Amino acid sequence: MSAPAAKVSKKELNSNHDGADETSEKEQQEAIEHIDEVQNEIDRLNEQASEEILKVEQKYNKLRQPFFQKRSELIAKIPNFWVTTFVNHPQVSALLGEEDEEALHYLTRVEVTEFEDIKSGYRIDFYFDENPYFENKILSKEFHLNESGDPSSKSTEIKWKSGKDLTKRSSQTQNKASRKRQHEEPESFFTWFTDHSDAGADELGEVIKDDIWPNPLQYYLVPDMDDEEGEGEEDDDDDEEEEGLEDIDEEGDEDEGEEDEDDDEGEEGEEDEGEDD
Repeated sequence: MSAPAAKVSKKELNSNHDGADETSEKEQQEAIEHIDEVQNEIDRLNEQASEEILKVEQKYNKLRQPFFQKRSELIAKIPNFWVTTFVNHPQVSALLGEEDEEALHYLTRVEVTEFEDIKSGYRIDFYFDENPYFENKILSKEFHLNESGDPSSKSTEIKWKSGKDLTKRSSQTQNKASRKRQHEEPESFFTWFTDHSDAGADELGEVIKDDIWPNPLQYYLVPDMDDEEGEGEEDDDDDEEEEGLEDIDEEGDEDEGEEDEDDDEGEEGEEDEGEDD
């Protein structure tokens, strides 16, 4: 008969458990230190990648310039190219009032220029023909990011002609009590040139630089939704007319059938009378 197993006291169990905890905590601490070392290597590679990507972007930005120039020359041959492009863009069109569109009919050229180091900012230039709204031939807005990462912007002062300041007119129109809220027009597109309140979150500037400028043709060629709706309505009308004509034809066939039946009944009646005679 084997001897009974020796009982382990609670004190000994607790001592073993504490030792295991100390070992576990030590291993965890070592793992954290190793993770930190690995993370530093990852961050170093990411920083190196960013520097190399920036060099590649700078290289190809220079290579793209002649093509941008050629594209601008070709666009100049198409009347109202830029106003059509802006009107067809869902985000930009939401910022355009009727008079903004009229003024933008004089817009002949748009250029986006990223600063040489790219990361410090960019400039958007708008070229206009002689127009009844302002004296400027070029309106520009620049976006800068300084070394500390703080964004800022500045723009051309618009020299409005007498009574043609669309930014003031927009404000006055918005304040008319007689205007129904659902028919309010957006604030003038041209107020964007005077708004420097949040240069780091300038949605219009980012849309023009990152979405429109790389390929404006895709928005110029967007079909006019009104035309499409009009064509759809015409098709519906044509279908209704055809259905109406079909109904008339069917009714006509039914009437002819009834007349034929009446004629047959009449002939049968005459035959019966002849037999009776």
